[in-house]
Parts: sequence; structure tokens; C-alpha cells
Amino acid sequence: MNRAPLSLLAVAVALTAVTGVASLRPGEGEAAPVADRAPVPVERTVLTCPRPTGAESGSTVYTAYTPPTDGAAERDGDDGEDAGPSAALLPAPEYLPGDEEGGGAAGGGEAEPVVPLTEPGTPVSARVDDADAPALSGTAERELAPGWTVQQTTVVGSGPGSGVLGTACQAPDTEFWFAGASTAESRSDYLHITNPDRAATVVDIVLHGAEGPLDSEAGQGLTVPGGASLPVRLSTVSPEPQTNVAVQVTARTGRIGAQIEAVDQQLGADWLAPAAAPAGGPAVLPGIPAGTRSVRLAVYAPGDEDVTLDVGLAGSGGTITPAGYEAITVPAGTLTAIDLENVTRGEPGSLVLTPAEGSGDGRVVAAARLTIGEEDEQEMAFVQATGPVGTRASAAGNTASGTTLSLFAPGDAVEVEVTWSAGAEGGESVSETHTIDGRTTLTLTPELPEGAEGPFAVTLTPRGGTLYAARTLAVDEDGTAGWTVQTLPDDRSTVAVPETAPDLSILMD
Repeated sequence: MNRAPLSLLAVAVALTAVTGVASLRPGEGEAAPVADRAPVPVERTVLTCPRPTGAESGSTVYTAYTPPTDGAAERDGDDGEDAGPSAALLPAPEYLPGDEEGGGAAGGGEAEPVVPLTEPGTPVSARVDDADAPALSGTAERELAPGWTVQQTTVVGSGPGSGVLGTACQAPDTEFWFAGASTAESRSDYLHITNPDRAATVVDIVLHGAEGPLDSEAGQGLTVPGGASLPVRLSTVSPEPQTNVAVQVTARTGRIGAQIEAVDQQLGADWLAPAAAPAGGPAVLPGIPAGTRSVRLAVYAPGDEDVTLDVGLAGSGGTITPAGYEAITVPAGTLTAIDLENVTRGEPGSLVLTPAEGSGDGRVVAAARLTIGEEDEQEMAFVQATGPVGTRASAAGNTASGTTLSLFAPGDAVEVEVTWSAGAEGGESVSETHTIDGRTTLTLTPELPEGAEGPFAVTLTPRGGTLYAARTLAVDEDGTAGWTVQTLPDDRSTVAVPETAPDLSILMD
């Protein structure tokens, strides 16, 4: 006799509860698709950084920064007290197959965090002189997550690979593509794979040369324990020496970070970052510095159709077709490399590779090895095809005397706000607005207010239009001079989320 009243009460409670349940099923008259939503700041960002270097004379500076973001979620403290650093990197121990001691849970146990960040808008910097310094991985949460960026800059004073190596720590993913790596005898290229998660993952590496894939089982089924980093010398993946190769890295489960440490016996060393591979649009390589002595362009076509690319060079006065390098044809599934001697004629610029009509989706993986300097004092750096700045992009680790920005507008003119942050050791931020004329590249150097000390960050915020950007960092430390280039794609600081609304119809399913 009491069951009916209890059932009615349960239904009433359920009806009350579901009026607050989100319905994500669009119907007539309901809100627009997710893509049309106003973006909101992300609340969690994960980054991985490769092992800096194995050189005894290496010294690495890490600089972390999160730009201020309107609407970013604040940290939750304990009884009103600060809950501690919400953005920090922790060691990811190196793992070699058969090394049962390698690896470990993500987060590095009780290890001390590197460059812990406690507030947006102020960079934090730290120097590491340990030749055995490990790879790093870490997480930024709540208001420190949107746009969290970490620059890793290493100076090697002597020996093979001496010079400057620079890279921005990267967000993990399931697949990465590289162009411009090498298994030649003059190169010692290492692919560094970092697993930021607790579960182990299995990774496949495939090399592609001028004739297609380089058959090898050595790069298949490589296990990377949770929280560990695995270095793989590319010449062990395919024993046949190749001057130029493209590299495909795929995680069968989970996600990874992947970057290539390229070391040349004559040209020093630098990091080769993954390339963006846009479909249907141009591949843009911004940030070729003034004074570049040579440009070796490597392009891989991953699709089933040959791709012909019209070559453009965008300088301060407009975009031209360089004489002798008007177009490049890349057979499907192969890599093509060409030396663009004196293509910039001493001027800074951006390379633009536009698919010609009839080239399928036009998707390519492209990067360029740049050399600068004279005779036996030349050093190399890399710039890869990248995505546009989008909503916002930042680069940390800048120095007052060694930083140059390259900004390229492929279409109409673009107005961009450039904000130079305070230094890690003091100062205040300063913002300025610049206009980049259509189809031109504008170069900028920082003008900092008095009192700015230590490494600082730069943030780009376009006001409409499409913008590509890169930062060149020249370093001269203790007699070792060198340079490195990092592109500045969108920082993925926001995400579109669906609107929610009460939906009683879920009780009818």
C-alpha cells in the first residue's frame, strides 16, 4: 500500500533533478552548433619538453609564461590560502628498451618542479646546467592554463652540436610529421618521444625518402612507459643513409610529445619541430631571418596524388616568385629537397608554398633548414610549415638584444596588438599596435621600458585577418654565439562548448 506514494515521490525528485540536466541534442529552434559558440578559456593544458642535451658543456634556460586571459577560471585555494603552483614541469625519466628502471608515473614522484608558475602575466625563468637533465612534462590548470607556454633554450659551448638549440615545449598529440630530418653520416638526429600520461603507450616510426617509405621494422611497436621519455636515433630505424627524410610518428594509444634533435658535424645543432600539414591551403614557413646564407627546403606529399607547389617569397615589399624556383613538384608518397641558394638576398621573409590547380587536396609536410654565418662559423636552424596565429599566440624566453619577430599577412592587411611582458626579474609589460600590409612580412624588435630585466614573453593578438608569425632568438653567451627560430601558431587557449538547457524528454528514452 505504501509503494505508490514512494514511487510518485521518486518521480517528483527525478523531475526536479533533470530540469538542471544539460541536453546536448539540438532540435528545432535550439541553439547553433558547437562551432558557432563563443569560445571559453581552457582550464587544463599539458606540455612536454624533450631532454635538453647530452653535451657536458650544455646549459639550458627554461622560461614559462601564461598571458592574462579574461574569464579564465581562478585557482581553488584551501581555506582562502594559495593551493601552490598550478603550472609546473616535472622530470620524465629517460627510458631505454630493456631498462626496467626507466620511466615511472607521470609527475615524477617527489621531484622538484621546474619553472613553477603562480600567476599569469609574469614569466618565470630557471637555468639547468646538468648534462643529465631529463625531459619534462607537466600541467597548468585553471587561470594558468590558457596559453601556457614554455621556451627551452640550450647553449652548447664545445664539441659536436655546439651552438644554440631552442624549442617551445609542445602539447601532446597522437601523430606528428617532420620534414628535413636526416640519417646521413654527417648527422646524428635523435627523435625524442615523451609520454606525459600514466599509462604506457606504443609508438610507430616510419621514415620516408625520395623513393617512398624506407622499409624497416626497427621503428615499429616501441613501448614508452608512462611519464617517461624515449630517445631514438633515426639512423637505427633505417640503416640506409639518407640526406633528407620525412618522419611520421604515431601513438597507437594515448598521446605523446615528439621533437627531433638534429646534430650536424659542421653546422651545429637545433631542434626540428613537427610541421603543420594544411589541406587545400598554402604551407607557410614564416621567419626566415635576414642574413640567411642558404635555405634547404624539404617537402613531403603524404597523399595519393602528386603535388605541384607554386613558390612565393614574402618580404617587406610584397610577395615575389623567386627566379629559378618558381614551382616544385613532389611525387605522391615521397620527399623532395632542393637548395634555395641566396633566395632571400639578405632580406628577411616568409616562404609560401601554394598548391597548383589539379594537385588534389594539396597537403604537404614542409620544413626548411637555414644556415647563417660565414665559412666554418656557420650554424643551422629550422623553420617548419605552421598554422596561423589565430586568436592569440605567445613565445617566451625572449631577450632584449637578440629577439626579432617576423609577421606575415598572406591576404589583406592585418592589425595586430604586440604585448611584451615584464621580465622574469622585474619590469612592466608594454603593448603596441602594428599593421602588416597584405602579402608582406614585417620584422620587429622589442622596445622595452626601463626596469625590464630577465627573459620576457611576447603575445600577439590579431584584430581580424590571417596572420603567421615566428620569433628568431640570437644568443651570445660565454663566447658561444648562435640562433634559433620558433613559429607562433594559435595557443589553443580557448575551446567552444555547447550551450545547455533543461530537457525532460530524457525521461522518455
